[in-house]
Amino acid sequence: MTKQQLGGLDPEDIRATLLAAADAAAQQTLPRFRTRLAVDNKEVGGFDPVTEGDREAERAIREVIAARFPGHAIVGEEMADKPADSPFEWVVDPIDGTRAFISGAPVWGTLIGLRVEGRTVAGLMAQPFTGEVYLGLPGASVYRRHREQAVLRTSGVTDLHKAKLSATSPDIFEIARTQPQWNRLRKAVLQTRYGLDCYAYCLLAAGHIDMVCEAALKNVDIAALIPIIENAGGVVTTWDGGSAENGGNCVAAATPELHRAALQMLAG
Repeated sequence: MTKQQLGGLDPEDIRATLLAAADAAAQQTLPRFRTRLAVDNKEVGGFDPVTEGDREAERAIREVIAARFPGHAIVGEEMADKPADSPFEWVVDPIDGTRAFISGAPVWGTLIGLRVEGRTVAGLMAQPFTGEVYLGLPGASVYRRHREQAVLRTSGVTDLHKAKLSATSPDIFEIARTQPQWNRLRKAVLQTRYGLDCYAYCLLAAGHIDMVCEAALKNVDIAALIPIIENAGGVVTTWDGGSAENGGNCVAAATPELHRAALQMLAG
């Protein structure tokens, strides 16, 4: 890992900031998890839940980042963007998987990524209930849980018909009107599992599943996960092969070969 890949920033400073921000978020999310939460809906005509845990966790993350890097921009899920005349931008989703959070399922996570000139070069997913942290920095992705630490590597699966696939919900493809494309891919793989949110991408980086396909993602849903996947050997793009940095219809795969096969299937 080099300073050049991080725009001249010290790698240890970035690692420490990601972990400190995740710890600050956990102090807001964990006490509220599996409690009787008030849930607000951000979407007219649909359901996009948000809780006090989302808002307070993002506030805590922003405070950590602003204290350490006051000149950096911050983009978040629940609060207004903090612009800055800087090549550095932090992308924050305090609780990715709020539906899981309000259902008591421990597959939600805190996502924090650092962009340099529009490219996410460092990212973290923290699941504080299980004590897991997935961290992607230039050169390596690592898994941490308490005293345990391991380097992440994708599965190496190249054959679409042997791939284990995940998506958050079949509903997302219905809403995005991409059901035909999704059904082609779903029918071509070994198995499909739903409902894992950001946790699925980390299971991909760890080699437990082989592919994740989603529709209509926001930038905060995917940016922090890109370095985790790529530094573990995986590939993540939009369905047309473009950058996934800003979200959209995205697919992540364990290998370039599997990724190419998925894009071909989605394209029909």
